[in-house]
Amino acid sequence: MVRNSWVTKEDREEAGFFDASVFESKKRAGDETLKRFLNEAFNGTTVTCVLIGSQTAFRPWVRYELVRSFQRGNGLFGIRVNNIKNLQGQLGSFGENPFECLAYRVADDRVYWQEKNNGSWSSYDKVPSMALSEVTYDLKGQLHHTFSCHFPIYDWVNDNGYANLGTWVENAAKQAGK
Repeated sequence: MVRNSWVTKEDREEAGFFDASVFESKKRAGDETLKRFLNEAFNGTTVTCVLIGSQTAFRPWVRYELVRSFQRGNGLFGIRVNNIKNLQGQLGSFGENPFECLAYRVADDRVYWQEKNNGSWSSYDKVPSMALSEVTYDLKGQLHHTFSCHFPIYDWVNDNGYANLGTWVENAAKQAGK
């Protein structure tokens, strides 16, 4: 429903949505093919939005896209979709905040990535570290923190996503200096 919300908007084609089947076909072709596809999909983007369902925080490619978005300086935000009813009229399950499962750590003027799995933190090396001077966000002097300290989460239903999505995108772009 959230993805299809752009169908009635005049600027829907500029939003950059692609069908899930495209992702799945690249995934079947292998990790490097999918990584190349995702990296190419970032071209021309300034904001990344993650739709948060019950398993989103644990999906490896979601984590890759979020860390890569941070690295390239995209504005970031999340939208909870568990309050949208399915075809049977049932609500989804509340999922963990994916921004709570990713962190950055600054050491020797470089930014390194970390991920949380089963309650434990470990290095995340699927995206290379970056120079601290290249970070576009104001880290507020925090040298080690989860992504959640910088990026907001909204609820599609409770926060009226249909009416506010454009504002959320603009706010994320401004936060990233875009």
